[in-house]
Amino acid sequence: MGNRLFNMVNATKKWIFLKASSIILIPLMLWFIINLVSIYEKDYVDVVSFFSTQPSKFLTSLLIIVAFFYSSLSISEIFEDYIHDENLKNIANKTMYVLSVIIPFITIIIIFNLNI
Repeated sequence: MGNRLFNMVNATKKWIFLKASSIILIPLMLWFIINLVSIYEKDYVDVVSFFSTQPSKFLTSLLIIVAFFYSSLSISEIFEDYIHDENLKNIANKTMYVLSVIIPFITIIIIFNLNI
């Protein structure tokens, strides 16, 4: 009974985190899409200039972090549903979580080191 309750609590936390991160993603994606349209046909210097400004660095970093957080939670749910071997499921989840930290971290470092 205790393990079932623990799993239910974890599932509830995941559900809440998925909903919260999706709500946070909506304005960030709108901001990104609007700005992507405005810089789409610009040259390299203009694009780097856009990503070099402080608000763009912060908002792009936040978008990347929240998007990877959301996607890792979503993929974790897929692993839970379709991978029946517990060891393989744990390896897949841990690998995905590590990559969902490393990839945004490297991307954010690159964004913050952009110079015109």
